[in-house]
Amino acid sequence: MNIKPLADRVLVLPAPAEEKTIGGIIIPDTAKEKPLKGEVIAVGNGTKDEEMILKVGDTVLYGKYAGTEIELEGTKYLIMRQSDVLAVLA
Repeated sequence: MNIKPLADRVLVLPAPAEEKTIGGIIIPDTAKEKPLKGEVIAVGNGTKDEEMILKVGDTVLYGKYAGTEIELEGTKYLIMRQSDVLAVLA
């Protein structure tokens, strides 16, 4: 994949949704909650007002409605501004 986010944007690979069953009943994909963490795959250079502090490989937490979902080579990613990221997991 050859994608480079611009300015203060980052490309995030969301963590897979957890499989849950209730008493043997499998919950369909449409009822699963969106994951709120993922791995940073690519970062932009930042802006003159905001330095890029995220790095490729960081595991981050982000808001429920953060970013725009895109699909590249059959994999779904989120592209969002660095300010949409809530925390970096250590």
